[in-house]
Amino acid sequence: MSRPLPLLTGAPPAERADAARNRAALLEAAAELMAGCGVAALTMDAVATRAGVGKGTVFRRFGSREGLMASLLNHREAEWQAGVISGPPPLGPGADPLDRLLAFGASRLRLHRDQAALIEAAGAVWGENHAVLGFAALHVRLLLAELGVEGDLRYLATALIAPLGVPVLRQQIDHGQMTEAQVLDGWTELVRRVV
Repeated sequence: MSRPLPLLTGAPPAERADAARNRAALLEAAAELMAGCGVAALTMDAVATRAGVGKGTVFRRFGSREGLMASLLNHREAEWQAGVISGPPPLGPGADPLDRLLAFGASRLRLHRDQAALIEAAGAVWGENHAVLGFAALHVRLLLAELGVEGDLRYLATALIAPLGVPVLRQQIDHGQMTEAQVLDGWTELVRRVV
């Protein structure tokens, strides 16, 4: 059975109750607007109006549009990580390590496809979030160890995660005309060869 993993996105610092309410309202407003008009059309003005606060509040809270996008991603990443740590199998504990590893790949591929525009809009602000990659790499490394894989598990874990990144998925699916199913089949074959 896999060892429990800590959430690596980091807990937000303690904040006043009104600040927490504003933050939640802003993130909810941004998520609603994004669902309706897409990431490209999401503006700080629109988020402020939707949340019923001034534009300055949005900038003070998130610093920039990229900061807002990164906060949305942090929230979604924390939910995904919670599923890995304590959600139902096969992504969560309780399944065979190989089943968990394959579920990880399918889930991560889907998450990155769903959030590609948001990840790109967050730019360097999200790209500097080493904790996210660290969590995924640690999870894969632990599963590889459970499966008895030998070698440099840190490198192998990183090599298995790389094809699930947005730039690679965009190249394969958007430009290489592969389907998600083909990409997932290829990733599954790669995992089986490593294991």
